[in-house]
Amino acid sequence: MKAKMTRAVALITFVWLAVAGLTLAQDAKPAKPRAIFLAIPPHSYGSVAPSAKHLTQWTYSFKYQGLIYTPVIVGTDPRHTNVTTSTPVFIIPIKMIFGKSNGNRTFDPNNDIYPGTKLTVTQYIAQSPIFAPINFTRGGINLGTTQYEDAYERGSLWKYVKTNNKYHVLLSEPTILPEQTIKVAPGQGSVRQNPYGHGKVGFYGADLLDPQLQTYIGKLKQIQPDTLPLFLTYDVYLGCGSDCAVGGYHSAISPQPNGQTYSFAAVIDPDAFAADIGALSHEVGEWMVDPFVDNQCACGGLMEVGDPLETEPNYGYFPYTGSNGLSYHPQDLVFINYFGAPRNTSLKNWFTFQDETNVTAPCDRGSERMP
Repeated sequence: MKAKMTRAVALITFVWLAVAGLTLAQDAKPAKPRAIFLAIPPHSYGSVAPSAKHLTQWTYSFKYQGLIYTPVIVGTDPRHTNVTTSTPVFIIPIKMIFGKSNGNRTFDPNNDIYPGTKLTVTQYIAQSPIFAPINFTRGGINLGTTQYEDAYERGSLWKYVKTNNKYHVLLSEPTILPEQTIKVAPGQGSVRQNPYGHGKVGFYGADLLDPQLQTYIGKLKQIQPDTLPLFLTYDVYLGCGSDCAVGGYHSAISPQPNGQTYSFAAVIDPDAFAADIGALSHEVGEWMVDPFVDNQCACGGLMEVGDPLETEPNYGYFPYTGSNGLSYHPQDLVFINYFGAPRNTSLKNWFTFQDETNVTAPCDRGSERMP
C-alpha cells in the first residue's frame, strides 16, 4: 500500500527514517520486499520564490456521511465547462550508475532498449497511451480516442461529461529534457535480483533522490508551476525501508494553488512490479485527482486513486496496445465515487475504470498508512 504522509510530522518521520539509514538497499532483509508507492505532501529543501503561474484546477464539493469534502482536481469544472485542458509535460530521464563495489551496472533510459521493442526506454514511454491517444471503450460506452488518464477521468465524472465531448484533461506531447546522472555510492544503494521479476535491478534511497529532484526542478528553468515534470528511472526502484521498494511517488514543492507539482516513476522490465507504464499511470492518475497531495477523503487518508488497486492480481495492470503497436500495462484506478462522491457520478456507477467487481463500496479497502 502507498505510504500516506498527511501531516508535517509524518514527513519529518519519513526524513528521520531516511537519515537513520533504513532506505539503503544493501540493508534490505532477505525476505521479499513489499511493492509500494509513496505520497509526500508539499515540502521544500530551500526557499520557494512565489509564482503567478499555476495548474488549471477546480474544486469538487460533495457530502459523504454528513461531512463535506472539497478535493482540488486538475482541469476545469465539468459541471459548468466543456473545454479541453492541456498541461505541458517534461520528461527528465535519470541515468543511474552503480560502481564496481555495489553492482557494476548502469541503467540508462536514453540508451537502454526496452525489452520487446526497438525503442529506448525514454522513447517507449513518450509513445505510450499516457501521451499518445488510443480508443477507450468501457462497458460498451466509447470514452473517446484519447490518453489513458483522460479516459479514466471522463469515466470517473461521466455524469457531467457524457454530453460534453470537448471536455478533456490532457497532457501535452512531452518534451524530453536533458538526462540527469546519479552515481550511486556503495552506501547509497546496490544492484540485485529483481524480487518481482526477472533480471537485475538497482535500489536507491528515496530520501536521497527527492532532494535531487527538487534541485533539478530549480535548475531546469522550463519547469514552472503550470507544468508537470516527470522523472524516470529504468530498472531502478527506490528504497523506502529495509523491507520495501517504491515504484513511484508524487509531491509538490509548495501548496495549492501555485505550488510546483512533480512525480517520479520507475520503468521496470515486463512482468514485474512497475512494468512499463504501471507506475507512471498510477502516479499521473493520482496527480490528476490529488495534485498537491492534500485532498482528504472519507477513507481516512488521501484521495490517491491508485492505492486501493495496486494489490490486485498483476498489481492491477491491464494490457493495452499503444498507437505504435506495442504493448503497455497501465494500472486500474478507482473512480471518485470510491471516496464518497455520489455513486452515479461515474460510468455505469462503477467504482473502478476496469470495473473490478470486488470493489463494492466506498473505501472498502480502508486507508493506507506509512510502512
